[in-house]
Amino acid sequence: MRTIAESELILNPDGSVYHINLKPEHLAKNIIFVGDQDRVPKVAQHFDSIEFETQKREFRTITGTYRGKRITIISTGIGPDNIDIVVNEIDALVNINLETRQVKEQHTALNIVRIGTSGSLQADIPVDSYVLAKYGLGFDGMLLSYDCASILHPEIEDAFIKHTNWHPRKARPYIVKNSAELEAKLNSDQVFLGMTATAGGFYGPQGRVLRLAIEDPDLNHKIDSFNYNGIRVTNLEMETSAIYGLSKLLGHNACSMNCIIANRANGTFSKDYHTAVEKMIKYVLDKLTD
Repeated sequence: MRTIAESELILNPDGSVYHINLKPEHLAKNIIFVGDQDRVPKVAQHFDSIEFETQKREFRTITGTYRGKRITIISTGIGPDNIDIVVNEIDALVNINLETRQVKEQHTALNIVRIGTSGSLQADIPVDSYVLAKYGLGFDGMLLSYDCASILHPEIEDAFIKHTNWHPRKARPYIVKNSAELEAKLNSDQVFLGMTATAGGFYGPQGRVLRLAIEDPDLNHKIDSFNYNGIRVTNLEMETSAIYGLSKLLGHNACSMNCIIANRANGTFSKDYHTAVEKMIKYVLDKLTD
């Protein structure tokens, strides 16, 4: 059995994994990802009890109990690179023996739900609504560093590349499906289903222009006009496809919920997005523990 080198899986002096500063006993099997570290206590304020909390860099964690179910909330920070760190390290906590540095024979599957905010690309998806990503569409290229062909949907990818006339110097867009099990738990008539696109940056990669010209000024329109057998791109953010890809490769369940705080198609912004996000947090917690 292969032993994982110290340089590949780095541990802190207390035995916790390097970046997120957690030991196996700190992690619940039901996990909520948020981007903003200040959103961690906003979710945890609903808990019946809190058993553990820590923070290292942008990675803040609180584990507690909600309606009798143990849940961990972790802030990932922004972007697919941070998702690469967090998903690999929480998987290591449950599927690698940190003392022997060997993969465990019995696999443990985690349930991971991202709670985020996002801008809608579709005029009919209003601000303050919820979008559940049936698919993640990655523009970032991060997942392509892994042997991932078995989990991708090349037929949809090819259609998207053709529709947008995707520049060949950019990373190939990749598409990963969510966990059907978690989708069934989180879905309702309050939720829009669609494809969430994940960019590798906030400005140029999402079509924003300040002082720098972008490669394709029409890309956002090409994205929002894409339709593959009824599947359309509903919103654009910076984490979902990376979460879906790594989770699926590692044998975990993942689903992404975004509160729409801006509609980029019609230029509107939520009048009170804090209240909208708070309602979505409670919605996710209740659905996750039903």
